[in-house]
Amino acid sequence: MARTTRSKASASAAEASDSKSKSTANSNTQSRYTLPAESTKPPIVFVLPKKATKDAKIVSLYNPRYQTPMRYLVCPETGIYEFTSIVAPKSTPKSWFIECGNGDSAQPKTSDDNSEFRAYVTNGAELYVATPFDPMFLLLAAFADQSASTKDGKRMFVFIDDHLDSIRDKSPHLSEILRWGKTRTLLESRMAAVCDTVEAGDETMFRFNEDKMATEMLAKAQNICEHGLPQSLEEKYVTKKLEAPLMAVKKEATIISTTQEQTQVETSTPASGASTPKVESADSQSSVSSTETTTTSASEAPTAATSVAEESTTTTVTNATMTELAPAMLASEEIVKLQRLRGALQFMCAKYMSKEHGVLLFSKLKTQVDFAPLDAYLEKLNTLRQEAAVARSLTDYSRKRPLDDEEAAERAEKKRRKDEAEKRKKAGESRAVRDLKKVSTTGMKKMSDFFKKK
Repeated sequence: MARTTRSKASASAAEASDSKSKSTANSNTQSRYTLPAESTKPPIVFVLPKKATKDAKIVSLYNPRYQTPMRYLVCPETGIYEFTSIVAPKSTPKSWFIECGNGDSAQPKTSDDNSEFRAYVTNGAELYVATPFDPMFLLLAAFADQSASTKDGKRMFVFIDDHLDSIRDKSPHLSEILRWGKTRTLLESRMAAVCDTVEAGDETMFRFNEDKMATEMLAKAQNICEHGLPQSLEEKYVTKKLEAPLMAVKKEATIISTTQEQTQVETSTPASGASTPKVESADSQSSVSSTETTTTSASEAPTAATSVAEESTTTTVTNATMTELAPAMLASEEIVKLQRLRGALQFMCAKYMSKEHGVLLFSKLKTQVDFAPLDAYLEKLNTLRQEAAVARSLTDYSRKRPLDDEEAAERAEKKRRKDEAEKRKKAGESRAVRDLKKVSTTGMKKMSDFFKKK
């Protein structure tokens, strides 16, 4: 067959059709939305309360625990809220897909609308929920420096503005929220909960009282315990604190075992139709022969064997010694309640109060709550834990023995000498030798293979 070639006209037509199809494909796959560049400050997702008004603002106020300004939501009508962060675990990364409304969502977009894509994706799945917050914890920071408000060892009554002057520079927006009437009234009422008050004309003067602070914190802790701690806090502050080490306990148990056995018992019965021998009296001598004949016929008749199943029950009593793992000691209900109360107080101190106020709080609570049974239980529990740790270390031979100072020094000296020898060896090698070590010898014959006998 003769070889055929395409003409130049057909080739140019094919190239034109290919370019046209590529341009059509590009036009079909090209998006009509323009994606913006990645933002250096991505947006944050907040969940705000429904009762917060439109005048609510996010402000920076001084946190006494972390000693730095933090963000709070302040509403002139409903009060102050803190932001609680909810973060997804790092093992399962997630993100938020947020769509922005256009104001008139009922009108669909047409194909001629060249607006930008009204949605974006956040880098993380952090969520900040605004929860109610007691401003009393913010006001405690104003009483951190007690020497400034004392005279001859006695505290003086001071106006609220004078108290807040010590934290005004640390709280950038404190002066602004004090201008709001309801917010200022809220702060004054919460300051009165931890202070002694006295009227001076139209204004009220305050003096810090540690006993009132302890009473207020104790009431909060009791309220938390009545409603129940969350599972995570219950595990951290109660369960783990009162958990006793396990120990082997021997128990003697009586095991009663009952067995049933079936036995087969065979009984023989005469066959149907066979006559039963009759017993005659001694007076009838004339019928002796007939009687013997009848008896003989009855003995020679076939018999039917019948098997009957009988059940027998056997009871065996055995005394066995069993070993079980049980806690070394169990906390009573009173101990659990005291630990739950202390855990609630510790949580509030660790999150909202400074260390100085936390120490002051527990020193004042000694006169209001008796933690002596709990302290005695924890001391005994600590002793049991130490004994269990010593016993486990003596019986566990898989653990490495700690090195003495001499052995550790000798091992370090050996390692140093080995490292120095390797450095000297590498320093004496040429570059060609080092490059040859990097060459892969997989599949290559050894030098000894060329000197073997054929």
